[in-house]
This record gives sequence, structure tokens and C-alpha cells, in this order.
Amino acid sequence: MATLASPAPHSSAPPRFTHWSETIPASAISHIPGEGGPPIVGNTFRMLADPHGFADRMIARYGRVYRNRAFGGWVVALIGAEANELVLFDRDKIFSSEQGWGPILDKLFPRGLMLLDFEHHRADRRALSIAFKPEPMRHYMGALNRGIAARVEAWGAGPMRFYPAIKALTLDLAADSFLGLPWGPEADRINRAFVDMVQASVAPVRVPLPFTQMKRGVDGRAFLVEYFTREVARRRAGDGMGQDMFSQFATATDEAGNPLPVDAVVDHMNFLMMAAHDTITSSATALLLQLALHPHWQEKLREEARAVASTGELAYEDLGKLELTEMAFKEALRLIPPVPSMPRRALRDFEFGGYRIPAGTSVGINVHWTHHSTDYWDEPERFDPTRFTREAERARHKYAWVPFGGGAHMCLGLHFAYMQVKVLMAQLLTRYRVTLEGGSPEWQAWPIPKPRDGLRINLAAV
Repeated sequence: MATLASPAPHSSAPPRFTHWSETIPASAISHIPGEGGPPIVGNTFRMLADPHGFADRMIARYGRVYRNRAFGGWVVALIGAEANELVLFDRDKIFSSEQGWGPILDKLFPRGLMLLDFEHHRADRRALSIAFKPEPMRHYMGALNRGIAARVEAWGAGPMRFYPAIKALTLDLAADSFLGLPWGPEADRINRAFVDMVQASVAPVRVPLPFTQMKRGVDGRAFLVEYFTREVARRRAGDGMGQDMFSQFATATDEAGNPLPVDAVVDHMNFLMMAAHDTITSSATALLLQLALHPHWQEKLREEARAVASTGELAYEDLGKLELTEMAFKEALRLIPPVPSMPRRALRDFEFGGYRIPAGTSVGINVHWTHHSTDYWDEPERFDPTRFTREAERARHKYAWVPFGGGAHMCLGLHFAYMQVKVLMAQLLTRYRVTLEGGSPEWQAWPIPKPRDGLRINLAAV
């Protein structure tokens, strides 16, 4: 159970800490079990080497509330579905997402929707939600069907590395659905910029010194800010306006009817492109890996796709009919969540797991651990989409499965992710049978999971 220690719930007292750069002394959390690791670097390199193994060892030794020093500061880990609910649902507005993600993303994706709090977050989320209404979603559906069908057909039968292929495809789809235009000669630079920014988010060196990953990430952001700023001006002038997501964002208005500031549109688009591009790539790869490992489930999804998309194209109205595909996708997201952990910062004192945790403490939940815990899942390492029947979902703790977050910060684009993956599976599985080449690969766990060998598969025509 969690409670506020001070001040009382719903208090109007201002937070004692207003920016993530303000720190609390280590002595303030010394009563919480844990360890800081070697001088200067703390446990940073231990975590990067094996983040899931490191968490397992810490939980086994210290329990489900522990302190850890990494990436230049102390963090208190809160473990389990109850911790997920406390932090993500955040009934009493204890936790700041902005100050939690700040040390990781402030130089790379500042002011993205995930980095906003409370009223600012609510207002911008409302303005941006116009891009996910039924009419724009129907437009994206058409773009996804066209783009995925053409690319999957072009892959042809034979061996391939799926991860780089689907990464290239999702970037092209984002250009069509999100921007409403094909990539020009800047395509490789744009893709490189996103890759550099994501990798910089877990770089051990947190300042953009020359030749460091952080410097490459900061330079990538500068390039994209210039690119998107130019595009906002063009859309607002009426040039290239359409049903694409960027046009929706560029013309979105706040509650007073005023257009969002240009820099806000740019920051939101920059963050959304990263989130949609890299997380969908990771999630689709995780699903295809499981279908290759479990051919009987692959066949079930193939039969479902043939029954629902008999003409070869999936209609927007038929998305809900791909029930087995959605269950399999959810199970793949359980096994390999695209965001394995989520940080926050406490704005007020609170209690959890028998410990008083002071305001100003950086805290984190471990999505991957919860998704693999025997407390919530029978045989958690086994792929079993039937875990996601409606009956099974109702019987389980609501926050035992949180690949898209939860509460006010639930992923705004989660329905777009479902739509894209369903179209991909319908187009892919009705053309090819998928098998692995070389066995199940090792995965890089952070910052966004991906197979180290690119997921080597073989496609055989069906």
C-alpha cells in the first residue's frame, strides 16, 4: 500500500522541488536498502551490461523497494503491479513525469507529451488527440495498407533480416501517415538523427562532448528541429496540408482556440516520430519472433487474416475482428515491452512498501520485471496469447501489463500501433510462412529492445 506522508492528499502546497537538476542528499534515502556501486560511475555499467539480470539480483537481495545509483544519481525502484498503479495512475499527483524523464531525455526530446505534467499535459494531449480521431485514422489506414502491401510484396521469398527491414518500412510509413509526403534526399539523415537520439538517451556520458554519443544525439535533435520548424510554417501557409498527422498537429488549437506555439508542435512531432518509429519497430519484431518460434500460432493468425481480409486489404471497420492477432501482439509486448522501465520524480513525501520516500526522490518502475513475474503470470517465459482473453484480463491486476504506460500518460498512439501491426500481419502472413534462420537471437535490452542479429528469418510463399 502507498500513502502520502506529507503534505496531505490534494494539498495545494507547491512542490519542494521544481526541476530535475535539483538533488536530494543521499542521506535522505539511506534508510532504504540498496547499494551505490563503485565511486563516480555507480551501477551504470552493470545495468547497461545486463539490466534485467541486475534488477533480478537487486530485488532478490533487497526486496521490492530498493535504492540504486546510476547515470549520475540515486533512484528508488518500486517493483510490482501495485507500484505500477501507484506511479502511473498517480491519483494524488505525487509524481512528475517531466522531472523523471528529464535527466534522460531533456537534451534530446524536451517538452514531448510524455515529459509534460498535470494541466500542461492535459491541455496539450487534448489538442493533439485530434490526430487520432476516426477520420484521420481512416486516412492513416489507407496509407498503411498501400505502403505495407507494396513493401512486403517487394521483400519476396527467401532469407532476410527483419529488424532493419521493418525499421525502414515504419520510417517510410511515418513519412506518409505522419507527414503526408515521401522522404526526400534527407531520408537517411532523418533516420540517423532518430537513431542517434535514442542511443544517446542511455549514454553513460551525459554531456555533449565532442565525439560522444550524446553529442551525436544533440546534433540529431538540432537537425530535426530545423526540419520540422520549416514544415510547420509550410503547413500553416496551406502548402501540403492534408489528413496526415503533422498537418493535424500544425493546425491544432488550445482550449482558447489559439494555435499551439511552433516550438511545441515541433517538440511533439519530434517525440512522436521517435516513439512511433522505434517502439513499433521493436514491438513488431517481438511479435514476429514469437510467431516464428510458435508455428501453430502463426497458422492461427494466418487463417484469421484470410477470413477477415479476404480481398487482401484490411478495412478500418474490420480491425476489431483480428482478435487472435491482438492477443498475440499483447503477449509479445508482455514478453518484450518496448519501454522496459519508466522513471518519475516524487514531488511530495509518500510511503510505499513500508518505507517513507521523501519529496525530490527519483523513482522508477520496472515494466519488464512485472511482465515476467510469477506473481501475475503462470509460466511467464511461455508464449501464450490466451492470457489476453477478456476473462483472463478481468481476473488479473490491471497494472500487471503496462507496455503503453497507464493513467493520464497512457500512450496517445496506442491504437495507431495496434492498427499498424494488424495491417502488417494481415499482409505478411497471407503471403509468407515465417521461420527463423539460426535460432532465437539475443536482444539488446535498452533503450528500446532490439535483436542483436537483426532477427534473421526466412520467408516462404504460402
